[in-house]
Amino acid sequence: MMDADYGLRGRRVLIVEDDYFVASNLAQMLEEIGIVIVGPAGTLKAALELIDHFQGQLDGAVLDINLRGERVYPVADALAARAVPFLFTTGYDAEAIHTAYLDVPRCEKPIDLRRLTRILEETTARNY
Repeated sequence: MMDADYGLRGRRVLIVEDDYFVASNLAQMLEEIGIVIVGPAGTLKAALELIDHFQGQLDGAVLDINLRGERVYPVADALAARAVPFLFTTGYDAEAIHTAYLDVPRCEKPIDLRRLTRILEETTARNY
């Protein structure tokens, strides 16, 4: 459990990550600071279904850019269309990210939980 209060308690965050262990670990870490986890989703289809199911109830999302060889951009577009803030987690550098998404905050893998929670707090703050 982290000792800092990031003000994220109760916020509903979608996790889109295809690696089971990374997704599970990330979900557990975020739950420990009070975030309500949606997912994790490991495919584009599953992520899009969760976005539709939780319409108007998501406060943010953490998206792995590469899901089994597919880019997560359709999920990012669906979230943006619903004004849901999101960030990318990736092992890629900025040059590998499509230019349309260069302004999206990103957290490099391995994920630094303090950085991730700081970005989540900043990006989801406008909804509170």
